Amino acid sequence: MLIQPIDIFVYAWLIVAGLSAAYVAWDQFTANPEPAVMKWGFVLITLYMGPIGLLLYVMADKEPQPGGHEEFIKPLWKQGVGSTVHCVAGDATGIVVAAVITALIGLPMWLDLIVEYTAGFLFGLLIFQALFMRKIMGGSYVENVRRSFLPELISMNCMMAGMAPVMIYLMMGRDMRAMLPGEPLFWVVMSLGITAGFAVAYPVNVWMVSRGMKHGLMTVREDSHGDHDGKSVGDTGGTKHGMQMAEPAAVGAQSRHQGPQGQISIVAAMHHNHPTTNPTHDMQNAATRPQLVAVTVFSLLMLLAGMTLPSAFFNLRLTAEEVGGTIMPPGMIMTQETSAAAMLDMAAVDPRQVTASYGLDKRGAQTLAPRIESGVKIFDLETSVIRWQILPSIFVDAYAYNGQVPGPTLRFRQGDRVRINVTNRLPDSTTVHWHGLILPNVMDGPAHVTQAPIEKGQTYSYEFTAAQSGTYFYHSHDHVDRQQSLGLYGALIIDPANPADEIAADHDYTIQLQEWLVRDGLTYPAMPMEGGMPNYFTINGRAYPSTDTIKMKVGETLKIRFIGSSSGFIHPMHVHGGPLLVVARDGEALTPTARYKADTINVGPGQRYDVLWTALKAGKWLIHCHISHHTTNNNAEQEGGGGLMMVIDVARDAKI
Repeated sequence: MLIQPIDIFVYAWLIVAGLSAAYVAWDQFTANPEPAVMKWGFVLITLYMGPIGLLLYVMADKEPQPGGHEEFIKPLWKQGVGSTVHCVAGDATGIVVAAVITALIGLPMWLDLIVEYTAGFLFGLLIFQALFMRKIMGGSYVENVRRSFLPELISMNCMMAGMAPVMIYLMMGRDMRAMLPGEPLFWVVMSLGITAGFAVAYPVNVWMVSRGMKHGLMTVREDSHGDHDGKSVGDTGGTKHGMQMAEPAAVGAQSRHQGPQGQISIVAAMHHNHPTTNPTHDMQNAATRPQLVAVTVFSLLMLLAGMTLPSAFFNLRLTAEEVGGTIMPPGMIMTQETSAAAMLDMAAVDPRQVTASYGLDKRGAQTLAPRIESGVKIFDLETSVIRWQILPSIFVDAYAYNGQVPGPTLRFRQGDRVRINVTNRLPDSTTVHWHGLILPNVMDGPAHVTQAPIEKGQTYSYEFTAAQSGTYFYHSHDHVDRQQSLGLYGALIIDPANPADEIAADHDYTIQLQEWLVRDGLTYPAMPMEGGMPNYFTINGRAYPSTDTIKMKVGETLKIRFIGSSSGFIHPMHVHGGPLLVVARDGEALTPTARYKADTINVGPGQRYDVLWTALKAGKWLIHCHISHHTTNNNAEQEGGGGLMMVIDVARDAKI
């Protein structure tokens, strides 16, 4: 599933990497004359590095024409490529296996790096060097481990110095799907990290080849009978395995011999006086002790920097189990102090969790009819993740009650006994708070304070008697900044026990305000903090010009119930065409002498205002937030506005 634009590149890279590795494998095992260990090295490198590995193979190792491999691979830079390929293929295999295991068992990133380094070093040293190169190097397995230890240490240090920062930055920078082995992005990040490690390790491998510390590229020929060419360089007898290598610059003249077709080859300790089926290449180390100390210490310093510097910018105590799969909003500031809980609260809704999608024909805040059992009015609410359309071309991934944003309006009368059954289908736990109501403490809703959170798949019943009347609302009170911002709120309208106490109007309309943050098709909870600022705004789940139009006629009155269902922003709501008369505030009706006129009221989070507006003149009159940015859609006006704006269409007579 394509979740982010980068996913197009991810899938393309993986496909190209697979095809490139398949080609290299076919060409190596059918046409290229070199030892099996190098064949597998190039196949693995191409699998890990994709087209970059293919480019290295074609430019440095692929035989250009029959019999031309020996001459083609002679340049030192190509020998350095071969040495680095051999090193990185083994080290990267150990690193990748360790990365998968540590992610699955949930190790923190700092420990993950140590395990990956250790696994890469040991696999490269014990398997790819000492074991797979044993026939070439000669001697016992233990001797090969000893001889390979220092070159492998230097090369591995440089590789991990380049690989670690790239992996940390790409895995923990924003899109943390890269922390999970089950995500394609994980493999592309590993690929990019290995590529960076290869680039950093290459110069030191060139130096080690030039000093005779490591092998580079080699050539293996077969005779006409299908056996390996029986003539090693300098041989007069028939050996079964002839291997030729380009000559490091530092190897002494006594080790230079003119081979068939005039190739220059390393023949030091090749046992050419004693034909054997297992010729060896004992390297003559031309590096001085001070050089070895300097290069080793420098590689260790590089490793230390690559492994520790990222801890100044990222929280390496986090595990893939805690935050793997989350995608942070662009611009969010994350430091070594950013906790997993903060990341999870601000992360994008995973589109794969969406269970239903609704277009503009689906309305939010629909009045939910109760069923009555033994005199108790019972309402059923169910949370879920849905895709909700706010504009003709814009959808948000929302948390919803009963598949609508805002959630259904619950309307009952003062004195009613009500029971609200809440079933949770979210990926998170949740609760419901009945904002402004006087009720038993155990029914109030704050998670971990008055009740245990409602876990996924569970149902919790809230039951109380409505002691008040007026305009109220309900909303999540577990991970509030996330869940309420993503749509978990709805209106509570409680009619007075005595209908005569109701403030009468010709029309009654409830406005619930909300902000949204949508970037690259993903929805994040909007918050007043870095990376969380909203770019869309809705009235009852729609942004202008998709908001409702209220139709009236001159002389009629409209009761507007403003609900601050938004969780982080104040909205100064203004109505054109005449003043508002504020008749109730936070559910409490104002006495006639306490009522006041205004043309703008500041509706803060959690606040409610009931106002009366009289249609004095015919025409189209706006209701809108007076923060101009809040009447735009993604920072642009559309048909004269956007966001928190709607129209009252007043006709001159009763024909509407």
